[in-house]
Amino acid sequence: MPSLRPYVDGFLRWHSSPGAPVSLQGAQLNHGEDWCISFGSLRTDQSVAEELLRAIGGNAVEAALEAAEKLRQQRHDRHSVLELELEQARYEAKLSARRYEAVDPDNRLVAAELEARWNAALTKVRELEEHLQKFDAGMKLPAIPDQEVLVSLAQDLPAVWNSPNTDMRLKQRIVRILIREIVADVDQDKSEIALLIHWVGGRHSELRVKKNGLGKHRRCTSVEAVDIVRQMAGKYSDERIAATLNCLKLRTGVGNNWNEQRVASLRHYHALPAYSPQAAPKDMLTLEETASRLGVSKTSIRRMIRENLLPAHQVVPCAPWQIPVQAVHSADVQKAVDLIKSRANVPRTQNDSEGPLLFSIS
Repeated sequence: MPSLRPYVDGFLRWHSSPGAPVSLQGAQLNHGEDWCISFGSLRTDQSVAEELLRAIGGNAVEAALEAAEKLRQQRHDRHSVLELELEQARYEAKLSARRYEAVDPDNRLVAAELEARWNAALTKVRELEEHLQKFDAGMKLPAIPDQEVLVSLAQDLPAVWNSPNTDMRLKQRIVRILIREIVADVDQDKSEIALLIHWVGGRHSELRVKKNGLGKHRRCTSVEAVDIVRQMAGKYSDERIAATLNCLKLRTGVGNNWNEQRVASLRHYHALPAYSPQAAPKDMLTLEETASRLGVSKTSIRRMIRENLLPAHQVVPCAPWQIPVQAVHSADVQKAVDLIKSRANVPRTQNDSEGPLLFSIS
C-alpha cells in the first residue's frame, strides 16, 4: 500500500515524551523544544490508509447516505414546525388587529391594551419570520450524488488508491478532505503506537499499531525461521536447511526464497555452527543413505517409515529424516526389503493394486 507519510505528516501532532533518540535531542538542547517521540512509519502509514479506505468504503457510504437522509428529514420536519408557528402567529396578529379595530375609540383604556397586544403579536411574527429565514439559510445542504454511483466509486477506490499510476496529489486531497489531524503517542508498556484520528466532522478513531522491538525492523527474519536454522545448524548443510525452509514456505526478512548463501549469512549473524561431515552422528542415516544401503527406492523407505516399520524422526517438519543404523539392519526391515525385491520381479497385471504396499511381517 502506498506510503501516506508525504501527505499525513502535516496532520501528526507529536506528544512530548522523554527518552528521545540522540538525533532528536539537538532541538531540545539548542532551542528548548519538547522531546519528540519516534517510531517506524511503514505500519503506521498502512494502518492509517486502511482506516481511511474503510471510512469511505461501500458500507460506510451507505451509512453516511442514510444518516444524511435522516438529517434532511429532521430539518424538513423542523422547517414544517416553524412554518406552522409562523402561520399561527400571523393568525393571532390578524385577530388582534380586528379586535383593536372593533373597540370603541372613546374607551381609551381598552383600546390601549388591545393595541399593545396587537404590537406584541406583530413583533412575534417578525421574530418567527427572521428565525425561519436563518433556518432556511443554514439548511442548504450540498446535492448528494446518486447512491449507486457513490457505492460503485467506493468499491473501486482501493484499486485506484493502490495503483502506482494514481497521482499523489489526488491522495493528498482525499486525506485533507477527510482528516483534520492525527495525534500520535507511544504506549511503552504495550509496545504499541497509539494513533487518534480526528476526522472532519467531529468523529474520532483510535488505532493501535504494534511497535518494532528494540533492534528489530520489518525486514528481520522471522523467529520461526531462525529457530529452525538453530536446530538444524551443524547437523545439515546450508543447502539442506534452505530446502527445508522453502518447503515450510518461510521467507527471508525481505520476502525472498532461501538459498545456501542466505542460510550461511543468517548462521554467521547468529553465530551458529556450520555443517561438518565429521561431526555428523555415525549411528544415523539419511533417507537416501538408507535406500542405498538396503538397495530399494526412496519411496519404499518412506512407505516403511509411514507404516512405522522403520523408526525415523525429523528435527523439524520437512527436514531430512534421521534413521538409526541399528533399525536398518533389524530382521523385520530385512524381511520387508526381501518382500519388496521379490514383488519387483513379478509382472504386474491390470488387476494389481496401485495403492501403497502394506507389509505383513510374521
